[in-house]
Amino acid sequence: MLNKETKKKIIFDSILVLVLLVISLSALYFVFSNRSVGSVVEVSVNGEKVGEYSLYKDGEYTLNGGTNVLKIEDGRAYMIYADCPDKTCVRKGKIYYIGDDLTCLPNRVRVEILE
Repeated sequence: MLNKETKKKIIFDSILVLVLLVISLSALYFVFSNRSVGSVVEVSVNGEKVGEYSLYKDGEYTLNGGTNVLKIEDGRAYMIYADCPDKTCVRKGKIYYIGDDLTCLPNRVRVEILE
């Protein structure tokens, strides 16, 4: 049998966990509900802008002399090829929200979604 003080601690801990859970879920909702879908992809190599493509026009674009290939399809952009060893930019998947980006550090290529 639990004594009175132990019961109070269990109740307090349960309330604390519940409050932290509500705060965490609220923060996640706020972060993900305010995201807007972009319409333009900006490509830069070595920090210099080299191209801008519409997310509304499907196509494949060779970047940085062939080190990367960007594909735009159905309003989403994703890297389908990179000659770097880790392929992080390829594995990242499709991006379409304003501020999302794909970065290939070895090739110094950055793809970012703009308004």
